[in-house]
Amino acid sequence: MLARLQRFITLGLLAAALLWAAWFIHIDRPGWAAAGALLIIFGYAIFLGLEFVFLYFVHGDDPTPRATVPQLLHAWIGEVLTAPQVFCWRQPFRSTLVPDHVPAASTQRGVVLVHGFVCNRGLWNPWMQRLMPRGTPFIAVNLEPVFGSISHYADIIESAVARLEAATGRAPLLVGHSMGGLAIRAWAAAHGGEARAHRIITIGSPHRGTWLGRFSTTANGHEMRLASPWQVALGARESATLSQRFICFYSHCDNIVFPASTATLPGADNRHVPGVAHVDLVNQPVVFEALLAAL
Repeated sequence: MLARLQRFITLGLLAAALLWAAWFIHIDRPGWAAAGALLIIFGYAIFLGLEFVFLYFVHGDDPTPRATVPQLLHAWIGEVLTAPQVFCWRQPFRSTLVPDHVPAASTQRGVVLVHGFVCNRGLWNPWMQRLMPRGTPFIAVNLEPVFGSISHYADIIESAVARLEAATGRAPLLVGHSMGGLAIRAWAAAHGGEARAHRIITIGSPHRGTWLGRFSTTANGHEMRLASPWQVALGARESATLSQRFICFYSHCDNIVFPASTATLPGADNRHVPGVAHVDLVNQPVVFEALLAAL
């Protein structure tokens, strides 16, 4: 569903830019043609910039060090370059490029990859392309319905975990980006995950919500508001020792999950990655290296 939606958006924007440019070239206004086409194609960079402005002013007394303006600018550039790769190419057109890899009778520990809000398994293509030659079993899920409750995703993750358990005889490692980290926690609460997960790595996950959640109108968006009732209920179902299985990567330049400390968990191995934005966190070598070390 999401791949179809993002294909429609991507192709629609390209068509709009071409039509705009063609019309203004036709009436001999090349400057308007170029300016309008560029605004249509790269307008997302302006919205990303606004998120960084909010991030800067919402920091308040958050214990994470405040990002400097140069760090925010660096993170904005990284996200401007990363976003179209993910949302206009990998997810809409290449989400099935790398199939799940579950070899029969494998002795290696498996990995379950769980994407975040308005994403699909295509987010993980670079990771899967690196895990495949190592022979590491992996399953990358698609969380649907796209705008449903995070609680509904627990069974999808359970299916992947059970499949890897059956194939390898070992507890898998789970990795969640953004909302995917909350989906993994929902799975752990519903399916005894504390005893079945080897380790859990979260990347920019709004464990205690995000300031931007107040603007969402979707079910899962409401659940990611700061200290939402859903989060409180989830925390009440979790054991006091579950967080010890977590490695939580977070950044003071995360333009989606902020204030930054909301992406941490008390008792977890919380690791700050300075100067990196939300989606670009997935591309950081330190995160993938943590996965290999945990395996």
